[in-house]
Amino acid sequence: MIRLEREGAGVAEAEINDIVVGGMTALDEDAIHHHLEEMKAIGVKMPDTFPFFFRISAGFLTQADRVQVLGTDSSGEVEAVVVTLDDGRWLTLGSDHTDRKVEAYSINVSKQMCPKIIGRKAWRFDEVSGHWDKLIIRSWTTTDGVRALYQEGPLASMRHPDDLTARYLGGAGKLAAGTVLFCGTIGAMGPLAHSERFEMEIEDPVLGRRIGHGYDVEALSRID
Repeated sequence: MIRLEREGAGVAEAEINDIVVGGMTALDEDAIHHHLEEMKAIGVKMPDTFPFFFRISAGFLTQADRVQVLGTDSSGEVEAVVVTLDDGRWLTLGSDHTDRKVEAYSINVSKQMCPKIIGRKAWRFDEVSGHWDKLIIRSWTTTDGVRALYQEGPLASMRHPDDLTARYLGGAGKLAAGTVLFCGTIGAMGPLAHSERFEMEIEDPVLGRRIGHGYDVEALSRID
């Protein structure tokens, strides 16, 4: 069950049945090929076609202020997130938190290792669809008490959610109510890094508004 504060439409509570995480959703296909080769070079088995999609266990979705992960090999990444409810689509933001150590031997398993965090506020998707390329996402990490900008960039470099939906469904159609679509992320400003806190934001400069969310990360001890 999630609870969304929908701008202009009040609060909605909804059961989520499906989480879909898009991968390699950037528009620059040359950059994607380069990144795929980089990942393969360090042993990560990647699909040969893109964008690709992972279905994640619905129970992994959370709006919590604190999450628990195994060890210190995971990291967050900010994404635009489309939530389909009975009254249509809503846009919020989220973090596809991923275990990078596990990712090195199985990207599929890594996606099922960590919670998927989304915000508590949302905008009607139709209000932003026409200026999708103007939206900006950014994130910050806090490590040893030092907060630093981790990601920042416009969604102009990413595929539109309508394009992702059509590719995921294999043609025309709509995602069913109770579906959450993570639309992919932008590159980090430095190396991927675990942090004790992850904060994220999506900005709509056209309509002058922002949605933000943050969560603390508790690293559970692991036995290797």
